[in-house]
Amino acid sequence: MPDSPNAGARARNASRGRYRFREYHVTTVPDPLALPTFEAVCVTGEERNCGATSGTLHTSDELTRWIAGHCAQSGHELYEQTVRALVRAEPGAWQ
Repeated sequence: MPDSPNAGARARNASRGRYRFREYHVTTVPDPLALPTFEAVCVTGEERNCGATSGTLHTSDELTRWIAGHCAQSGHELYEQTVRALVRAEPGAWQ
C-alpha cells in the first residue's frame, strides 16, 4: 500500500483550529400541513408511577377524555402531558 503524500508532514494540532460563526436569528413556525399529537402518562403513585399511557392522540379533547376515563377507573389524578408538533426553522439574515 503506498504511503500518503503527506506522510512526512507534521500532524496538525486540532485544538489550534480557528472557526468563526456569524450570528443570525432563527424563528420557528408551526408547519400548517402537520397536525400536532398529544400523549399523557399517568405519574400518580408514591413508590412508583402508575405508567398507564394514552398512546398518540390527535386532539386535546381525545386526551382529556382518556385522562377522565383513567381517573374514573383508578382514582389517579396526576398526569404528564406531551404535545408534539412539527415546526419549520426560518433562518433570518446574517448579522
